[in-house]
Amino acid sequence: MRGLLCVCSALLVTTGVVFLLIYAGGCAKHQLSGGLSKLKPCRVEGVNEELLCGKLTVFENRETRTGRTIDLNIVVLPAFDQKTKAEPLLDLAGGPGASSADGAGFYAGPGKEYRRRHDVVCVDQRGTGKSNRLAIPRQKTPQYYLSEMYPVDYVREMRHELERRADLTKYTTLIAMDDLDDVRAWLGFDRINLFGLSYGTRAALVYMRQHPEHVRSVILAAVAPTDLKMPLHHAESGERAIDLLLTECEKDPTCHAAFPRIRDDWKNVLAQLEKQPARVEYSPPDKSAPTTVEIQRSEFGEKIRSWMYGRDKAARIPLIVHHAAGGDFAPFLKEAIGPSIPDFVADGMYLSVTCAEDVPFIDPAEAANLTAGNPFGDYRVFQQTRACSMWPRGEIPSDFLEPVRSNAPVLIFSGNMDPVTPPKYGEEVARHLPNSKHVVIPEAGHGVDGLTDPGCVDRIAIEFLDKADAKNLDVSCVQRMAPPPFVTK
Repeated sequence: MRGLLCVCSALLVTTGVVFLLIYAGGCAKHQLSGGLSKLKPCRVEGVNEELLCGKLTVFENRETRTGRTIDLNIVVLPAFDQKTKAEPLLDLAGGPGASSADGAGFYAGPGKEYRRRHDVVCVDQRGTGKSNRLAIPRQKTPQYYLSEMYPVDYVREMRHELERRADLTKYTTLIAMDDLDDVRAWLGFDRINLFGLSYGTRAALVYMRQHPEHVRSVILAAVAPTDLKMPLHHAESGERAIDLLLTECEKDPTCHAAFPRIRDDWKNVLAQLEKQPARVEYSPPDKSAPTTVEIQRSEFGEKIRSWMYGRDKAARIPLIVHHAAGGDFAPFLKEAIGPSIPDFVADGMYLSVTCAEDVPFIDPAEAANLTAGNPFGDYRVFQQTRACSMWPRGEIPSDFLEPVRSNAPVLIFSGNMDPVTPPKYGEEVARHLPNSKHVVIPEAGHGVDGLTDPGCVDRIAIEFLDKADAKNLDVSCVQRMAPPPFVTK
């Protein structure tokens, strides 16, 4: 999934805040006490401000408390007023496999308002970031960006390399959330606020179940329930999203005029690629020698699905589809070849989580039924099922998939256009959280990138943090968040 997303809650972008102009900056100017005094001033790439950093060592095997250890990477962005601050906000990144610390720049920049009354704590979950990241280098050729998700040789090599420094069965969400509670205690916090995005919502839910006494409030954005069985429903949710997107194009005068038969274009390009992959000459933007790349139907569809995560990229989909249906893949390659969501995700971590918590519970017959006739097909189910057949499986309790119940205040955001965690999952989770409020953002995808007034979501979230009450919030601004215009040229 935080796919792209995948970086902290950096998809929730806010506007500037006037009071910050008086902030002098630099951790040395904060009067730090308690657990924060255990941390040291540090510099984080891309952040002009001096932050606080530290490491907490935990056993990889938390049950035996022997053997290999992991240094959990911790980055804290201190509240601006240390004397009157409230409970801290702990950020939980997406993926699974993204780094929370990599998203610190959001809270040092556009999201500074979160720190008016709260320390913000970014902990790289075990297996991510600088906490023994479970990934191996890959050569990023143009064809790499068009290759299947988990080639057999790659998965085998990754397992072989990672098992030299990790027990791949010890990187599940449950274990990681006990790590997080260790960090909470080490920093001297009693109750905490949690902010989870995408897979981070599952992590937050698991923490709520395992450590309820330490939860003050929770924000969940793009909800991935404990029983989601990723990626069983990816194709189903993707088909819903592409249908909504194409409908918007049909109703938009400019988009409809440019692409009057956009649904036929979509069907035709998939049918053409089904018959035969496209072989296209690609000229890199750095003026290096052109190369021929191959575009398979499954990879084409997966790129389209992933671009619907954000409305900025989704605005180009009708143009890309229309040109591809006519045999011109240049607009597709312009978007497809370059950094994307998977580049932020530690693949080994992704497999260690989903091969224990999701894939084993996928019924092949159900998967076949859900993906039959679907434009995105069984690509993700096949890729991950095959990969998991070669990956060690961690242990989880029999009740892991059960709904999480809590009386804690919970604010839930869903994007109506989300191609992976649509609003029905937010509704499902909310049914078991009596003190929750579910806010559906009509034009949002998996995040709010590309929409007007993205700070709307942050204002709601910050008001919720201050009140710890989800019932009496003004959420009307989400109705006015508009997507960018479709790109037609």
